[in-house]
Amino acid sequence: MPPTSLQQMLAFITSPQNKFGVETWATLELSIVPILLAILIGVPLGIALAQRPIAAFIATNTSGLVRAIPTLAVLAVLAVVPGIGIGFRPSVVALTLLGIPPILLNTITGLRSIDPATVDAARGMGFSTARMFWRVRLPMAIPTIVAGIRLAVVSTIELVVIGGFVAQNGYGQKIFEGYRNNYHTEVLTYLLLTILLALIADGLLLLIERQLTPWRRRLRSA
Repeated sequence: MPPTSLQQMLAFITSPQNKFGVETWATLELSIVPILLAILIGVPLGIALAQRPIAAFIATNTSGLVRAIPTLAVLAVLAVVPGIGIGFRPSVVALTLLGIPPILLNTITGLRSIDPATVDAARGMGFSTARMFWRVRLPMAIPTIVAGIRLAVVSTIELVVIGGFVAQNGYGQKIFEGYRNNYHTEVLTYLLLTILLALIADGLLLLIERQLTPWRRRLRSA
């Protein structure tokens, strides 16, 4: 089969019978839902554990173990759990579980790696514990936390290819269908779009980080 050209991919995307918009929405849904759940769980949990050395140590090591578990193994286990089975729900649960570790780990690391001299200086200025957290600890930890979220986002979007196959919709299902039918245009189109989606998401998070850390820009320009 001749190599797939850009013209063939554009024709594939614009063809109504391929339902490109439907598959893109399904992929976005399968990406955004677990990413949001992972953030909502990982960041607060990391904040709660950061000031507890033993709990932070256990969470850090557990996160490393969870990240080593293959996605298919998680999906296989969830498939036999009553009430979950196969489809959108187990894919979201699996992607959420795999997205939490880098966010949790970086939240703990970011909050625990703040220079003690900075904390002492804020304490000397009369900062309360709450004000210390919101004005010193959290702002200084944001770059590390966002780095963890970026890693989780890119990893989740990549894993959506597998999750989509299990959920039976989205780019993942279409990529596997393309392989099965030897349809190179379909495979290459959805693979490239998955990469593009990951790059766009990473770029947006980088912009958000810059907006949340204006003090870093001032330091660079000083």
